Amino acid sequence: MIRLFSVRLLQAILVMVAVTAIAFVMFRFVGDPVASMVREGATQAEKDAVRVALGLDRPVLVQFVDFVGHVLTGDLGTSYRYQQPVTSLLLSRLPATLELVFVATVLALSLGIPLGVLCALKPHSFLSRLTQSATLVGISMPTFVTGLLLILIFAVNLRWLPSSGRGELIDIGFWETGFFTLSGLKSLILPSITLAMFQLTLIMRLVRSEMIDVLSSDYIRFAFARGLPRTYIYGRLALRNALMPVVTVTGLQIGQLIAFAIVTETVFQWPGMGLLFTNAVGYPDVPVLAAYLLFVGFLFVMINMIVDILYTFIDPRLRTR
Repeated sequence: MIRLFSVRLLQAILVMVAVTAIAFVMFRFVGDPVASMVREGATQAEKDAVRVALGLDRPVLVQFVDFVGHVLTGDLGTSYRYQQPVTSLLLSRLPATLELVFVATVLALSLGIPLGVLCALKPHSFLSRLTQSATLVGISMPTFVTGLLLILIFAVNLRWLPSSGRGELIDIGFWETGFFTLSGLKSLILPSITLAMFQLTLIMRLVRSEMIDVLSSDYIRFAFARGLPRTYIYGRLALRNALMPVVTVTGLQIGQLIAFAIVTETVFQWPGMGLLFTNAVGYPDVPVLAAYLLFVGFLFVMINMIVDILYTFIDPRLRTR
């Protein structure tokens, strides 16, 4: 286990070094930060003074070392658009994104696993065929189309749910949440369904295929021959082994949901990191773009490492190897 953790940690460090280098190239060579920070009609002397203050007159290697040092201390620069530290901007938007991803993941797991089991146990039933057809539509439809359709039906026509925003928030010290207000919960429904759609269909199809493979194995036939209860065979023996790949997929999907919630947050004007990234692209706010790239890279690296380690606890064969 120590050897596995050491190898994964070394791989994570190498990946983060590469991501940091890419972020530095974006930060240093995409656009001119001096032109975005000085006043209109500034003289060349004023521009040179700002360039010296930012350290852009020094060699590139020295700038990269300074950039890595600032990243390690949590200093990701200052936003060109908001004139605020990028770290504080990301932290202020992080609760909204995490709440949205949490609800979407719970929704995808709570619906995807039972539907996958149902489609595996009764593959020729009407409900199973209807579910698989619906998932084909869900996985093929673009996210922004799904979001706009939900807004049109439930927000514009029926007027049951809000079309944008987070609703009323409650400050609990270090976190602003909408979980404890009715408007906050209602605001979560449409974006979380939109974000969960692809993950739900992926989990359902994965559970279905894994359950079919497990149910055709010899130890399941032997369990039926012994007369064990069907609930025990399906729930304890078959489903437990079928869910092992789901752990890996779910872990990676959580990272993807956080990284690619951009479209959903833009459609619903959800004030999370995805909307911040979209606004930064239009400005362009290079420090925010570079910081978002670093955050997403770090997130994927950590999730991959945690999933690999958890997988060894779930599957004893990996520890034996």
